[in-house]
Amino acid sequence: MSKKAILGLLIAVGIPVVSYLIVKFASEDAVNMPRRYFYDSVTERVEKGKLVRDTAWHKISNFGFTNQLGDKVFADSLKGKILVVDYFFTHCPGPCPHLTRNMKKMQDAFLNTDSLVHFISFTVDPERDSVQALKLYADKYQVRHNNWWFLTGTKKEIYDLAFNEFKAAIVNGGNADTAFLHTDKFYLLDKDRVIRGWYTGTDSLEMSRLARDIGLLFLEKDKKKKRNLFRK
Repeated sequence: MSKKAILGLLIAVGIPVVSYLIVKFASEDAVNMPRRYFYDSVTERVEKGKLVRDTAWHKISNFGFTNQLGDKVFADSLKGKILVVDYFFTHCPGPCPHLTRNMKKMQDAFLNTDSLVHFISFTVDPERDSVQALKLYADKYQVRHNNWWFLTGTKKEIYDLAFNEFKAAIVNGGNADTAFLHTDKFYLLDKDRVIRGWYTGTDSLEMSRLARDIGLLFLEKDKKKKRNLFRK
């Protein structure tokens, strides 16, 4: 085979391969990650002659409540984990059992990554939902206690967190009852406790979207690790 023929063959094979690699790596960076919704402040600065905006995204505070095992637990103990959060009450005759069943399915789906995903259910009726009631409810649905907290505290603390931190009124289209919160939404928080989405917990398509977005946040974590490796 002549040198020209060999060169032609290399070009014919090489261009598609290079093109594939370019598209592959470009598409990884072009994945539509779950967006951020709420910010606390935006500041502007000039860098190399260009205007740069720095956004301080709203981060859920380090809340502390009592879980179904009677332990006082804090959000800061979950650093580096993705969180899925909902609101319920144990004697709810409506959507709450459906929410819990779907959350359980989500817990089962991420069984092998339970050290990376943590589930949290806040009672909106703490006066009736004692620690014992929460434990009975959790056991009824056969949840694994290691990465799913059912939390109780004072009603004021729980509702302040729901409306001021999780923006429950906005998420529910402004229709949330401040006297008794009854919502069917699941919240997705990234490892920095920034809200990255909310989903109707009784809708199977929404649950599929939630599962997908949890997976995308895993990818986001991996990309940051890769960047750190290259910096070394």
